Amino acid sequence: MRPLNIKDRFLGKHYPPVLFVVVLVLMLYGCSTTAKHEGMTPLTFEPGTKHPKTVSINVVGGEEFDGLGRPQISNGALKQALADSITKSQMFSAVIEGMKSDYFLMITIFSFDQPVFGFSFTVKMEAGWTLKDAVSGETVWQEAIKSENTATTEDAFAARTRLRLAVEGAARNNISQGLEKISRLNL
Repeated sequence: MRPLNIKDRFLGKHYPPVLFVVVLVLMLYGCSTTAKHEGMTPLTFEPGTKHPKTVSINVVGGEEFDGLGRPQISNGALKQALADSITKSQMFSAVIEGMKSDYFLMITIFSFDQPVFGFSFTVKMEAGWTLKDAVSGETVWQEAIKSENTATTEDAFAARTRLRLAVEGAARNNISQGLEKISRLNL
């Protein structure tokens, strides 16, 4: 018996099952799309205190996709979601670009855990939040915030969309928790 060459293996009797699996995976997973800042912005947020000062934002540790091509959170998208949330809630008087603000908010994404496949996708995120007085450089508040979100087939049938929704929800929950804690500060 002779060994199967590449042509025999993929065009012979093994071709239909391999083709079916490839088509099924592409249909269900497809190409990933990056998480969008609109999906990460909390829909409603009522701050406990509205601070009359300005804030600038910096985000580090994010990336658009991981090594497997799964969507993650880019620094720019998380920064925009934070700025939109602060502006919409009027928690600070304004979000300022650069270093001329009264406060400096730094978010560092420490960890990001997401599944490879499944019907329910639970994404877990941990980010370090640091709020500094921009003039003195003194740290006013600092905390690591953990969040998670699950998206199921009821949210979206396509796995790529379901994973993006889970990613955006984990970031949205992290933003809600962080801003709620900042709103309780006496600045």
